[in-house]
Amino acid sequence: MWIPTEHEKYGVVIASFRGTVPYGLSLEIGDTVQILEKCDGWYRGFALKNPNIKGIFPSSYVHLKNACVKNKGQFEMVIPTEDSVITEMTSTLRDWGTMWKQLYVRNEGDLFHRLWHIMNEILDLRRQVLVGHLTHDRMKDVKRHITARLDWGNEQLGLDLVPRKEYAMVDPEDISITELYRLMEHRHRKKDTPVQASSHHLFVQMKSLMCSNLGEELEVIFSLFDSKENRPISERFFLRLNRNGLPKAPDKPERQCSLFVDLGSSELRKDIYITVHIIRIGRMGAGEKKNACSVQYRRPFGCAVLSIADLLTGETKDDLILKVYMCNTESEWYQIHENIIKKLNARYNLTGSNAGLAVSLQLLHGDIEQIRREYSSVFSHGVSITRKLGFSNIIMPGEMRNDLYITIERGEFEKGGKSVARNVEVTMFIVDSSGQTLKDFISFGSGEPPASEYHSFVLYHNNSPRWSELLKLPIPVDKFRGAHIRFEFRHCSTKEKGEKKLFGFSFVPLMQEDGRTLPDGTHELIVHKCEENTNLQDTTRYLKLPFSKGIFLGNNNQAMKATKESFCITSFLCSTKLTQNGDMLDLLKWRTHPDKITGCLSKLKEIDGSEIVKFLQDTLDTLFGILDENSQKYGSKVFDSLVHIINLLQDSKFHHFKPVMDTYIESHFAGALAYRDLIKVLKWYVDRITEAERQEHIQEVLKAQEYIFKYIVQSRRLFSLATGGQNEEEFRRCIQELLMSVRFFLSQESKGSGALSQSQAVFLSSFPAVYSELLKLFDVREVANLVQDTLGSLPTILHVDDSLQAIKLQCIGKTVESQLYTNPDSRYILLPVVLHHLHIHLQEQKDLIMCARILSNVFCLIKKNSSEKSVLEEIDVIVASLLDILLRTILEITSRPQPSSSAMRFQFQDVTGEFVACLLSLLRQMTDRHYQQLLDSFNTKEELRDFLLQIFTVFRILIRPEMFPKDWTVMRLVANNVIITTVLYLSDALRKNFLNENFDYKIWDSYFYLAVIFINQLCLQLEMFTPSKKKKVLEKYGDMRVTMGCEIFSMWQNLGEHKLHFIPALIGPFLEVTLIPQPDLRNVMIPIFHDMMDWEQRRSGNFKQVEAKLIDKLDSLMSEGKGDETYRELFNSILLKKIERETWRESGVSLIATVTRLMERLLDYRDCMKMGEVDGKKIGCTVSLLNFYKTELNKEEMYIRYIHKLYDLHLKAQNFTEAAYTLLLYDELLEWSDRPLREFLTYPMQTEWQRKEHLHLTIIQNFDRGKCWENGIILCRKIAEQYESYYDYRNLSKMRMMEASLYDKIMDQQRLEPEFFRVGFYGKKFPFFLRNKEFVCRGHDYERLEAFQQRMLNEFPHAIAMQHANQPDETIFQAEAQYLQIYAVTPIPESQEVLQREGVPDNIKSFYKVNHIWKFRYDRPFHKGTKDKENEFKSLWVERTSLYLVQSLPGISRWFEVEKREVVEMSPLENAIEVLENKNQQLKTLISQCQTRQMQNINPLTMCLNGVIDAAVNGGVSRYQEAFFVKEYILSHPEDGEKIARLRELMLEQAQILEFGLAVHEKFVPQDMRPLHKKLVDQFFVMKSSLGIQEFSACMQASPVHFPNGSPRVCRNSAPASVSPDGTRVIPRRSPLSYPAVNRYSSSSLSSQASAEVSNITGQSESSDEVFNMQPSPSTSSLSSTHSASPNVTSSAPSSARASPLLSDKHKHSRENSCLSPRERPCSAIYPTPVEPSQRMLFNHIGDGALPRSDPNLSAPEKAVNPTPSSWSLDSGKEAKNMSDSGKLISPPVPPRPTQTASPARHTTSVSPSPAGRSPLKGSVQSFTPSPVEYHSPGLISNSPVLSGSYSSGISSLSRCSTSETSGFENQVNEQSVPLPVPVPVPVPVPVPSYGGEEPVRKESKTPPPYSVYERTLRRPVPLPHSLSIPVTPEPPALPPKPLAARSSHLENGARRTDPGPRPRPLPRKVSQL
Repeated sequence: MWIPTEHEKYGVVIASFRGTVPYGLSLEIGDTVQILEKCDGWYRGFALKNPNIKGIFPSSYVHLKNACVKNKGQFEMVIPTEDSVITEMTSTLRDWGTMWKQLYVRNEGDLFHRLWHIMNEILDLRRQVLVGHLTHDRMKDVKRHITARLDWGNEQLGLDLVPRKEYAMVDPEDISITELYRLMEHRHRKKDTPVQASSHHLFVQMKSLMCSNLGEELEVIFSLFDSKENRPISERFFLRLNRNGLPKAPDKPERQCSLFVDLGSSELRKDIYITVHIIRIGRMGAGEKKNACSVQYRRPFGCAVLSIADLLTGETKDDLILKVYMCNTESEWYQIHENIIKKLNARYNLTGSNAGLAVSLQLLHGDIEQIRREYSSVFSHGVSITRKLGFSNIIMPGEMRNDLYITIERGEFEKGGKSVARNVEVTMFIVDSSGQTLKDFISFGSGEPPASEYHSFVLYHNNSPRWSELLKLPIPVDKFRGAHIRFEFRHCSTKEKGEKKLFGFSFVPLMQEDGRTLPDGTHELIVHKCEENTNLQDTTRYLKLPFSKGIFLGNNNQAMKATKESFCITSFLCSTKLTQNGDMLDLLKWRTHPDKITGCLSKLKEIDGSEIVKFLQDTLDTLFGILDENSQKYGSKVFDSLVHIINLLQDSKFHHFKPVMDTYIESHFAGALAYRDLIKVLKWYVDRITEAERQEHIQEVLKAQEYIFKYIVQSRRLFSLATGGQNEEEFRRCIQELLMSVRFFLSQESKGSGALSQSQAVFLSSFPAVYSELLKLFDVREVANLVQDTLGSLPTILHVDDSLQAIKLQCIGKTVESQLYTNPDSRYILLPVVLHHLHIHLQEQKDLIMCARILSNVFCLIKKNSSEKSVLEEIDVIVASLLDILLRTILEITSRPQPSSSAMRFQFQDVTGEFVACLLSLLRQMTDRHYQQLLDSFNTKEELRDFLLQIFTVFRILIRPEMFPKDWTVMRLVANNVIITTVLYLSDALRKNFLNENFDYKIWDSYFYLAVIFINQLCLQLEMFTPSKKKKVLEKYGDMRVTMGCEIFSMWQNLGEHKLHFIPALIGPFLEVTLIPQPDLRNVMIPIFHDMMDWEQRRSGNFKQVEAKLIDKLDSLMSEGKGDETYRELFNSILLKKIERETWRESGVSLIATVTRLMERLLDYRDCMKMGEVDGKKIGCTVSLLNFYKTELNKEEMYIRYIHKLYDLHLKAQNFTEAAYTLLLYDELLEWSDRPLREFLTYPMQTEWQRKEHLHLTIIQNFDRGKCWENGIILCRKIAEQYESYYDYRNLSKMRMMEASLYDKIMDQQRLEPEFFRVGFYGKKFPFFLRNKEFVCRGHDYERLEAFQQRMLNEFPHAIAMQHANQPDETIFQAEAQYLQIYAVTPIPESQEVLQREGVPDNIKSFYKVNHIWKFRYDRPFHKGTKDKENEFKSLWVERTSLYLVQSLPGISRWFEVEKREVVEMSPLENAIEVLENKNQQLKTLISQCQTRQMQNINPLTMCLNGVIDAAVNGGVSRYQEAFFVKEYILSHPEDGEKIARLRELMLEQAQILEFGLAVHEKFVPQDMRPLHKKLVDQFFVMKSSLGIQEFSACMQASPVHFPNGSPRVCRNSAPASVSPDGTRVIPRRSPLSYPAVNRYSSSSLSSQASAEVSNITGQSESSDEVFNMQPSPSTSSLSSTHSASPNVTSSAPSSARASPLLSDKHKHSRENSCLSPRERPCSAIYPTPVEPSQRMLFNHIGDGALPRSDPNLSAPEKAVNPTPSSWSLDSGKEAKNMSDSGKLISPPVPPRPTQTASPARHTTSVSPSPAGRSPLKGSVQSFTPSPVEYHSPGLISNSPVLSGSYSSGISSLSRCSTSETSGFENQVNEQSVPLPVPVPVPVPVPVPSYGGEEPVRKESKTPPPYSVYERTLRRPVPLPHSLSIPVTPEPPALPPKPLAARSSHLENGARRTDPGPRPRPLPRKVSQL
């Protein structure tokens, strides 16, 4: 049974639990759980991270922790009873954990690793705290470290600042808001402004001396030198180096490094230097022989100097190398460092060995204890401490020192009978009173232990040596008396013995007989001469002698003699026990000289302060002893001396001695009667303040009043203890009288001079310190009343003196901070006085900083929820006195401009913040009663109105983001809680007083505005918080937005008809509120819009205003990131539900629908804009929104804004053409007028004309960059017209030049033709503007289908590519996914006039092929009916889909939606016709380009010719013949007669074009490709033979035809039929042309081996249709064709063995075909596919035509042939019979074969009407076979031509080539001729053997032409195949006949048929229109 738990309430999961049992709760290790119930080893509860999910879990998986429970029961809250620091650590580390992983994801490696280290540190520290074995101090230290790291991490991660007290988090509810503000401010300041350290230390480490010739030991002495004062400021750091220049004691770090301590900030300046003196220990001369002398001397070696300022630039730890210098003359050694500093180069130079001193220097900042903590490793290894000379800036009371510093300065010695000067060495000893030498009290410097004697360095041959060596003598005080220092002088011989001979001595006693020590300063000592062997151990012999030149004992002759030589030293005592001051000694020994007391007391003020504080207790005892001795006589003097000492301790240097005095008063003071005298003297001074002229002394007295009162109080207590409390009344009366005098002097106003006010100020400064002393003797209320009376006596006139006013306020402040004020009883007495003064200052806006501090302190004492009566009364007083003025003050200071300097700005923010905290504290303390009293206190509605407006304004200011730093979320939440509570109180007053007839718009507007900005605050958007933070906020405050939202709704409902005042003004603000993603808030606020619509409908009959405002605001708000899909649905559903019963329902639904659709688009737009790069989605979305604003909303300004947003997107994506079209939209809205336009977006204020001109120029520039020059030209013309109309010829000229340059670019520059792709977006997951729609997209330059497909999949990474091109079904439309269907489509130009016109360059045509395109096409092949395996073309149909767009491409976007689709089916015959037309057109284009030299090389033409000829020879178009020219087909499709004729025409036309192409090819073919050309010519004749065409070369001689456009024309009198030699009618056999497969379907390999050869010869590895940009189809699984057979092997016909598009295959697509690559794109073609850029270059025009060679000796007319086109038809056998019977069919002569041929080629014809056999092989005769299948070669089966779109026959089933409108022949005989391997050189008639006895065919070699070159102007021009232009030449080469020309000449030649004119191609049947 489940039982509620009592104690097991809280635990931590110690093992993960999967929760697989029923009702199991899944838990992860480390989760914290709250336990509700237990049962048999199981708990039921929830994880605190997700309290909504409850479940069961094993009790063994949880470690229980102690916790206390709040709100027991259903909503109980468990709080762990662990240390708050631990709790904070745990929750913070959890939050950091998630964010830490995100840092890794965001690649912020540096912070990631730093945070990782900090987290590990915190975990270690947490363990230490949890173990609980730490001492109290250590625990404090650990907590300090933890909180410092937590704060650092929070700051780095942008988390909130945590308020702390004693390292523990503070609950804002438990302290006053002012205290909370102070805690936050303290932590913020600590974080922002690091405190400047006042103490600094220099760390020095000696590394080595680098020198080439050392060999001797060295001493190195470091010290700090002040070059300004020319004196050392520190002791010395002394260390010894060995012979190698390395420290002598490497195992003792303290001997190598030192810390120069206690440097003040004033000493970190550039004239403080580190000086290094180096002394060598060895021979006298550095170069002397080693054996010369065994005695070692100290000799100068070198000096180095470094300014301390050099270390301030950076705390580098790198070693410094200091240069070492030596003085030029040894006598200047004492000042070498000064010379180096002053750069007196003449006096020193680098040491000969160019030595360098390697040292490590580092400046450390902070007090010495902090340094010890932070650099513990330095101190643990050992470091010597080098002090400053003398006392540090602050003398500490416990400091014990007794150091005497002696500087050995200089000496003056005689020669001593020698010719040269002496080498003097000084030796120093300290001798005690007993004559014994004191051991180890001479310190050379830190780093070296003290020694017993000192030897100076020796200067060579110098009788006036100067040493300036500083020594420290740390002699104990007890050894000082009677001790002296002895100096012995020796001459150091440089001879071999190296003796040191004593020649004199000096001495100096350390203490004088009267007890004073040796005075500081320089002492000139007498040098007493002595013999070399004199024994100085007996001190009595010389102590009686005089020691200094200033002191002579009698007229001693010996002393007089000794005065010629002298020795100078400087002494300086630093002692806390000994004094050099005689006056001090006299005062302390006052009892021995009572007569000197007055003088001693007078001289006390002249004694140095450090001497007084050293003997502070003794001095005070002396003073009070004198007072007890004779108070009448000495009372005033002692009082003055006491005042002097008290004020001395105010000095910062002696500040630390105050505790010494406090201790003295508490423990040692014994003057029980002193209080009477002290009160009497003090009152005497106070009474004379108003009269005295000079007040300096009185002010000194008033300054010391705190300690005077301490002495008075302690004295009275001692007296009371001794006497049992006698004279109490008398004492009280004395104090009362004293304070009466004070009140009188305070109430006086300063007349003229400010001396009195200065005294008042001095008194007020120190008066609050007296309160605590008075409380020791009096009751709290008594003291409070005394203080109140005293403070109340202050004059309130403000203009007296500003400084006094400030001091007065400071006194009030100290009073509030004092112990007295903390007592509620005294507080109630003092509060009115405090508030009175505060009110005055706030009213005048003076001393605001102080006022803020006082107010903060006042509120700090009033805790929250204090319901004590006294507190409520205090609040009453404060509200009545200060609320109004506080609001005014906040308004005043927040409206001031912020100061510029950062220090002032901080101060300004502090003041504002403190006042705000005070206001919030006051409002939080106010109860219902207080609010009621406040509202009742207003006499009129006007006053109440002003108050409400004021407080609402202040609240709006408090909500501002800049009010508190951004990480002060705690403070903001507290403030918001107070604001919302206050607003709830005040909204009642608003309802009661300002509705109905008293309605006041301004105050209601202020209220709503406040509520809206309150809800929109960033700190209340809980959705942005971490789950733990959100949970805490909701537990403490709830969701304040919902509370305020409900209040808005309630107040709105109360407005009634006054709502109309707020429509439409409040629509925007309320809309902003509803966009917040809080469901409850939205449900409350959205219905207000219905209410607004209703009231607007009532007022004006519509709600246009509501609609307009909604739309305007939606755009700006949603672009800021507000709103979501849920909001759109909620808005729609709530409002639709609300308006169901309204009369205006229809218009309401319309408005809601419009707004909802706008939201859809705006949400899509926002989502798209979040992407990094500019992509199609962004552009498409912007276009959708732009069109919506224009068409549905008619919002011109928004429309223009989005035009420019779209323009910027295009520019960024470098879509210059689209950018130009976009800007054109704005341009179209403007007129050429002078109407002024306002400043808008980036446009300045200008006229409409100027803006339109600017737009035109920008658009032209973009069209130019997008290579859309034709459009630019149109705009150039438009703007030129304007310039012309204004006679602005300068600009007109520029514009015409620009226009001309655009024409040049059209002709000269390369322009790529883009691909077009159809994209379908299916599924509900796409944005609205794409969902279930299809678009056509214009690809980028060089972008093929694969690249486009990849780009789309990148833009929509979640999309699935569909594997087929069929229309998807409804399930795909409704799927919760994204499906993309992509395939290539073909553009269909709207106007074909330019494209069909002859002679227009391709550069121009290319523009019209791909611009202004509305219609696109896509073809899909399929089989209808039974598929013929022998010939697939019989049943191959094409489904043609036409797509119509909403706008033409290119336009304002790279893609537009498909508006309409039509599907038609093309029969196999129609398909064949189109394919041949395309291939012919392509051939013409290539030939034309070659002729006009538009190709860099001839390879494309070679490949194309090879593809067509080779395929035809091996079975190309014969498949068409087999399919469509057979009787069965003609009979079953009588309606296709014209089409069959057209197909026949096209076949023949192709043959003519090929012949002409070969002629051109021969002209330009390079030498190395001649063999290929020869083979092509051979194969071409084989092809013609297979088609049954006569040998053209025989016919050409008769007709000298000239082609003005380079097109081959057909002669009009062609032979009507082809007859066999035996007279029988030759039935033309169909040659096996391979099926014209469309190149866009086919793969791109050549169909013969020759094509492979071409590829090899030309060096192009890619396949032919890659060269010509041909694309294969997607509908086949095998997309590459094999090479065709070699020319001497008959190629196989198409076979069903090769993959063909069966109907069942149309749904099968592989992934690679899913988006149908450009090579596979299913579209038929009318225009040629763009040639690759390399092949579209411009070439020079060729001078003469290129045709097959003919006899050069023949004239032009002879060379021309009069071709005789036959007029045959396959319509019926009857017609053929008639034609043969006529006997008029003439067969052309057979051309001669070359002599090289081994055997003549036999020409055999088959009489059988069955399909023709293959072409004969070279040099052999083959009979025609009845079926093409019989000649199949095994293993040579090529791909089905439908699928293999090689260039082969030039006929790839669905290829795109330009079409020229030419109609076919009516009747034409398929002429047959024997193909020759090479063109015939001379057309000589050769007899043909007769096979049937028939008359041989006659050759009509001289038939006159129908018209000659000269007649062409008189003839009607005949349409020519387009783009085949050759220039006029004197010898026009023979050309093949053109079917159309032949047909048009029939009338002239008596032919039977009339030309019916060009016939339009029949339209394909339409299947469906979608």
